[in-house]
Amino acid sequence: MKDYYKILGVDKVASKDDIKKAFRKLAHEHHPDKNKNDPNSAQKFKEASEAYSVLSDDSKRQQYDTYGSGGHQGFTGGQRGSQQGFGGFDFSQFTQGGSFNQEGVEFDLGDIFSEFFGGGGGRRARKGRNLTVDVEVSFKESIFGIEKDIAVLREKLTVTIPPGIESGQGLRVAGKGEDGAGGKGDLIVRIWVKEHPTLRKEAFNLVMELPLKLTMALAGGTIKIETLDGSIDLRIPIGTSHGEILRVKGKGVPYESTGSIFGTGGKRGDLLLVTHIMMPKKLSKDALKAIEELKKEGV
Repeated sequence: MKDYYKILGVDKVASKDDIKKAFRKLAHEHHPDKNKNDPNSAQKFKEASEAYSVLSDDSKRQQYDTYGSGGHQGFTGGQRGSQQGFGGFDFSQFTQGGSFNQEGVEFDLGDIFSEFFGGGGGRRARKGRNLTVDVEVSFKESIFGIEKDIAVLREKLTVTIPPGIESGQGLRVAGKGEDGAGGKGDLIVRIWVKEHPTLRKEAFNLVMELPLKLTMALAGGTIKIETLDGSIDLRIPIGTSHGEILRVKGKGVPYESTGSIFGTGGKRGDLLLVTHIMMPKKLSKDALKAIEELKKEGV
């Protein structure tokens, strides 16, 4: 049975927004037009498209969660013809603007679909050319979100960057591109996130490697660590082992939950600290005696 969640790299409890983001990332990476000589990439694009067509639809997703992918023929339904070019799945939603709005700014699902699913081609007056600008943000700004002022075609704009954005992700601002017979094109704001010296993002969690002295790991204690929210005192349990994960709840990435919106009291992931026990290179005579005593106790 195909695991659509695994194909998109999301959890079974992933929200629709998470599923869209995961699919967009894979579609950009494996689009056939970008990988003409790579059949493996084309297959991954097809699988991602199949997974998204099911998991993005509430009824199809419920049916899949209940019966699995064995009954996927029942998922296809809908229109036939040119809009089912990959794996028999309906891509008509992309001809209707496959993006979602967040605080007045649309997430770009990628112009990669426009050349295949343009919905009319030459029968419509073409919109103006889309413009793309690059905006660099700090790691902290990418986690909590921020507003950035940019200038495009002599016009100043304020773009809202939502919490948890990934490096390379695009935000679409409708009608801020070049003029055309069919109206103005759009502005694609491509976000690039600076690396953090100690933290990395994994889904909604933040991960930090935590070096510990041997004595701290054995006897436990409290150390001060820097988080994106400021410094906190972290309790190290007695007998902490190498590679153990210590969790600080609610210090991760803000995310949307039922009844809440980004930046307005939604839930947050956790801060995960991976311990690394630092073994001493040299030991004094007193330290060696202490270790001998520990040996007698079976430590």
